[in-house]
Amino acid sequence: MSKEFRPWKIDEAQLLPQSVQDYVPQDHVSRFIVSLVRASLDLSAILGSYRSGLGQPPFDPRMMTAVLLHGYASGLYSSRRIAKATVERADFMMIVAGDPPDFRTISEFRRRHLKALADLFVQVLKLAEKAGLVKLGHVALDGTKIKANASKHKAMSYDRMKKREAELEAGVDRWLKAAEAADAEEDKLYGDLRGDEMPVWVADKQKRLEKIREAKAALEAEAKAAAEAESQARAEAEECRVAEGRKKSGKTPTKTELNGTAQRNFTDPESRILKTKDGYIQGYNAQAAVDGAHQIIVAQTLTSSCSDQAQLAPLLDGIKANLGTNPDEVSADAGYCSAPNLRTMKRRRIEGYIATGTQKHGTTSATAKKASRAGSLIARMSTKLKRAGYRSRYRLRKQIVESVFGQIKQARGFSQFLLRGLDEVKAEWALICTAHNLVKLARAA
Repeated sequence: MSKEFRPWKIDEAQLLPQSVQDYVPQDHVSRFIVSLVRASLDLSAILGSYRSGLGQPPFDPRMMTAVLLHGYASGLYSSRRIAKATVERADFMMIVAGDPPDFRTISEFRRRHLKALADLFVQVLKLAEKAGLVKLGHVALDGTKIKANASKHKAMSYDRMKKREAELEAGVDRWLKAAEAADAEEDKLYGDLRGDEMPVWVADKQKRLEKIREAKAALEAEAKAAAEAESQARAEAEECRVAEGRKKSGKTPTKTELNGTAQRNFTDPESRILKTKDGYIQGYNAQAAVDGAHQIIVAQTLTSSCSDQAQLAPLLDGIKANLGTNPDEVSADAGYCSAPNLRTMKRRRIEGYIATGTQKHGTTSATAKKASRAGSLIARMSTKLKRAGYRSRYRLRKQIVESVFGQIKQARGFSQFLLRGLDEVKAEWALICTAHNLVKLARAA
């Protein structure tokens, strides 16, 4: 006896027309995002920008916002991939109600309203707080390096810029002199043309030369600004030492000379070469402060610097600005350890758990050497962590914040920024963090 199968009704017409919502489960995250956008999020900044009555009616900004947020929550970041999903996936088809925008419309909407979309981070965070997902009992800080939308092979060092500038200048001058010498011959060849038109390849060399000169000037301006900032910081530190009755440090003055190895990328000049455990990348350093209760991101920022040390205060400021209060406890790795950072937490009455450095291969790191000075803030932090041992609250850091980066980079596949420029990439990172919080909020609803 042959096995009987359930009938395959692929060609059978349905008696009643189906709604696309019927194919999406009731507890699906797409339904949650739609209801949130329609009922809870304030989109007045986006809606208010549509004033002209000319032209064809645009897509509803609420629908465009929902489809973008759901794309980021589902691991789809490219406008082309989101547009493809709106005609192939039931959850996206439900959001657009069978009227899909093309990828140019999605891309232009994101570009036009990028700042307003980034500002949704705070709104979603406050909704998570109202839902009881934010406790601010223990908050862990960390940074992760993410590739920029630029190749590290499109970067050039300052020394290489100077050498290449000289080569291009010599090449352009040589070919211009050759063109001048051949003017009479070119008049015969080109007829009505003047004969002194610049060849395309010479123009290209001149464009490269202009690009390199612009990059050189930018590097020199950055070096000058950094030197002035460092000089001012040292002057303020010296004033504090004198006010406290201590001797002057006697440190050497700040060098204003530009380091020849300083690099600038031609595709995304604001990105930097950053060191990761897998080698060097052209990218940005994305920062997040994560609440320990439900792994909600309570503050975020982004920098092009490889160091995390200067990001502790901005993250704490972000938590206070977003939620109106400081966390009870904060943990962070050794990258955030410095005496000013420890003083900042003490002044804000936050219980800190920050690693002070480790001893590797028989040598002591600079941070660990500072920690050996009895009575210093770093020494007291080192003693505090050692005394608690494996029971230290510092152990919570890895399981709170690093798992969030794993969810973003591995589970949702975000490995490279799509936008370029520090401000645009900051807004893109805010969107990524908003989508993460939306997923957590949807699962708790």
